[in-house]
Amino acid sequence: MTIGVGGSSAAIELEKIENRILDVQPIQLEEYQERIKKAVNLMKQLSVKAMYLNAGTNLYYFTGTLWSASERMVGAILFEDGSLEYIVPKFEEGTFKKYRKVESTINCWEEHESPYVLFGKLLNKKNLTNGTVSIDESAAYFLVDGISKTNNVYDFVTAQNITSSCRMQKSKNEIAIIQKAKDITMEVQRAAARILRPGISVSEVTDFVNKAHIKAGITSGAYFCIILFGDDTQYPHGVAVPQLLKENQAVIVDTGCRLEGYLSDITRSYVFGTPSEEYKTIWNLEKKVQQTAFEAAQIGTECGSVDDAARKTLAEAGLSPDYDLPGLPHRVGHGTGLDIHEYPYLVRGSKIKLLEGMVVSNEPMICIPGKFGIRHEDHFYMTEKGPKWFTTPMHSVDNPFGY
Repeated sequence: MTIGVGGSSAAIELEKIENRILDVQPIQLEEYQERIKKAVNLMKQLSVKAMYLNAGTNLYYFTGTLWSASERMVGAILFEDGSLEYIVPKFEEGTFKKYRKVESTINCWEEHESPYVLFGKLLNKKNLTNGTVSIDESAAYFLVDGISKTNNVYDFVTAQNITSSCRMQKSKNEIAIIQKAKDITMEVQRAAARILRPGISVSEVTDFVNKAHIKAGITSGAYFCIILFGDDTQYPHGVAVPQLLKENQAVIVDTGCRLEGYLSDITRSYVFGTPSEEYKTIWNLEKKVQQTAFEAAQIGTECGSVDDAARKTLAEAGLSPDYDLPGLPHRVGHGTGLDIHEYPYLVRGSKIKLLEGMVVSNEPMICIPGKFGIRHEDHFYMTEKGPKWFTTPMHSVDNPFGY
């Protein structure tokens, strides 16, 4: 029997978990202000006169305003002088004031009015009658279409090169929050492995993972949860009709939580019972490929070369160096922060260079068609001396959690 897998129950494991977020330090106003300064400097370098931040993670990152995007325009215009002008539906003004962290003028539009006209008026208020204006890359098409057609005297471009340049390099406080989220999810992963038994359903494990995160202090529970058994594990993001767990089957648990807006994302692969020799071989290869990618990730290294290094190790073992199966069907990793997937990406061809503060996943999944898939996913962040793990990678196929 794989060590640390099975032998307990949900009730026993939930009883062990304690609140772990009491010492978390939220992002302070000063940090939001520093983010705005950095964005303004980038805007000046790129000759961008104003940048629209839509409701969602970009608005939250720069202003601390936690607001979900919808069919109504809610956001802020950041000008090259560092000033902000919020755009909010009139009936939401009172609520919006309670959510924003960076105070500035709130400009309202009524339900029968056009927020795009208001957008143009705010530009004119700053004496901007032409020039380049960037729009949040996550903004829905209807917003981009409405803004650009109503204000066609401006040159509109994506804000991605500004927003991602700011968000890719995390501060010490951001990394500390992410570390805490990782620690919580790692505890949940260990506990989830212990509750497994023959006949347990995916929904039962998912329910436990959610409750365990809540018990640890994450009131919203698990941000996501992918549970796979048997040959379902060959499909990275799950199946339509999951199977029940049987003896000696492969298991994948991929889950995470949100803490102060920041996300954890950890995957563990093991066998409930006794692994086959083929499973052991691929499990060990997965561990080797993950370590190869980690060692390739050095300050100044292009993200694409990390993906290349992982695929070279796969090729040396006789698997495809591309996306063919058996092999690795997707990129090696993705950035994580306020979004579960964000820049930078460890993917072939990426010229983005790894810099201090960048946070990325390392998950070179190996899929064997018709049999199983194995994904070891841990994240690391870049220090001035190189990569550092948030969580310790899996130990061994017989003792995955290193007990």
